[in-house]
Amino acid sequence: MTGIREGEKELSLLGSKTEYRNDYAPEVLEAFTNKHQENDYWVRFNCPEFTSLCPITGQPDFATIYINYIPDVKMVESKSLKLYLFSFRNHGAFHEDCVNIIMKDLIALMQPRYIEVWGDFTPRGGISIVPFCNYGKPGSRYELLAEKRMETHH
Repeated sequence: MTGIREGEKELSLLGSKTEYRNDYAPEVLEAFTNKHQENDYWVRFNCPEFTSLCPITGQPDFATIYINYIPDVKMVESKSLKLYLFSFRNHGAFHEDCVNIIMKDLIALMQPRYIEVWGDFTPRGGISIVPFCNYGKPGSRYELLAEKRMETHH
């Protein structure tokens, strides 16, 4: 017995020493095969310790990042997602850029049926910014879901 469960052979970060990157590192993201591709179901991540830098002032920005998706063939591995989000710590990007970059990187990794990402950023200068973005697989009912969610998100 090798100690590796089926489907975990494609993952390299689990069980290894954690290396934290100093800047934006989408290459740390890893995916594994969805064992329930016949089902539609939500996967939700709540990431309350997200940090990035203001690209103008260099000051830290803090947020809770919410990621919801309906997987297709691939799913993101949570430790790799944690390391990926941590890689924004010294990265300069506006709040809106952060959520869109995160969504696009996850789409490139997984090709989900549907995904939405939003950030609840701590107010700076008395203004709170809460950017939201989403994506539904083109030509599918998930594209319609994305339109509906965009209309009703608040």
